[in-house]
Amino acid sequence: MFALTQEHRMVQKAVRDFAEKEILPNVEALDGGEILPFDLIKKLMKQVLAADFLAESLENRARALEAGRKPEESGRGFDPLIPSLILKELSRISPGLCMSWAVSVGLCGNNIRDRGTPDQIRRFAIPVMCGDKIGAWALTEPEAGSDAFGSMKTTAQPVDGGYVLNGSKTFITNGPHADILLCYAKVDRGGEEATRPVNAFILTRGMKGLSTGPAFKKMGMKDSPTGEVFLDNVFVPAANLLGGREKTEGRAEVRKSLGGERSGICPMCLGIVERCYELSVKYAKKRRQFGRPIAEFQAVQVKVANMYIHLQNLWNAVFRLAEMDRQKTPDPAYICASKVYAARAAVEVSLDAIQIHGGYGYMAEFHVEKLMRDAKLLEIGAGTTDINLLTTARLELGLL
Repeated sequence: MFALTQEHRMVQKAVRDFAEKEILPNVEALDGGEILPFDLIKKLMKQVLAADFLAESLENRARALEAGRKPEESGRGFDPLIPSLILKELSRISPGLCMSWAVSVGLCGNNIRDRGTPDQIRRFAIPVMCGDKIGAWALTEPEAGSDAFGSMKTTAQPVDGGYVLNGSKTFITNGPHADILLCYAKVDRGGEEATRPVNAFILTRGMKGLSTGPAFKKMGMKDSPTGEVFLDNVFVPAANLLGGREKTEGRAEVRKSLGGERSGICPMCLGIVERCYELSVKYAKKRRQFGRPIAEFQAVQVKVANMYIHLQNLWNAVFRLAEMDRQKTPDPAYICASKVYAARAAVEVSLDAIQIHGGYGYMAEFHVEKLMRDAKLLEIGAGTTDINLLTTARLELGLL
């Protein structure tokens, strides 16, 4: 039977306490764009998530790589359920801030940690993963969304001492403010464009020719700045090529990162569903109409029951995804399918939560309104629901 250990509960409580004390009072300002999430992310890393211990662990990894040894995981071992619990707890209060944290630390910092050289780990992974710098993961382009590789136009032209990058990226989380961007481009050494290898390059704000647009105006996830990245003859030193060498397997690495991103959507959806469920149950018991609590009405009871079903299913999915990660036995079809289910559940539950709250649920001052707007993105990002459904079917039918 799946169950949280004492350590899991301690992590969950620590992040929940921080989220309710530090983030919740700032949700309105974050959603309105009056403040950015990055100071809170840095505070989270320093006060709750042991940034100093993490920096030491990353330094040990860099030293092991320099000595030709296989890097060991941190002293407490690799427990993928812990980051899942962090994602859940942050998403209960601010899915947008959670998105910015996950992209910076996970998609940017973790990729550099896992695939970078010792120098890259020290210069880029440590400051990003400890919250001192903000990271971005730049893959999507104006004409390359679901068809990320086939339609990719950003190029890296080899030159003496490095590469010159040209192109643009869009819908980049943290893009307007990121200090460090992990940017993907096709290395152009001639030949067919479709077969050119995709590689990752570490860019830093201030590089000549690198610019970013203002934050987009969005329906939801407003507390996570999203924008465009423009590359106009940006010279990138060879030392900033992720891993220090060109790779023919770059596309496979991107797919692995996308699998991790999709797995991370499930605990985010769990946080949204859990929060909506708790607020709806509390409100249904308190709100009275026709002389009795609305919790006594069957229409409300059916909605609460459906919320509970989604809540328990999502817990099971999060546990299973974490166990697959721990055992290093990923199931791509299940990852895609669970992402579809989780995103759909988050949207359905948040809409039902608004319905239970009635007119109040439609008001911005009630938290369920924001959670519904935020939830919708999770059906679009990390692979749309349509793409994940098709990928699941094709995997199961042996067509991929």
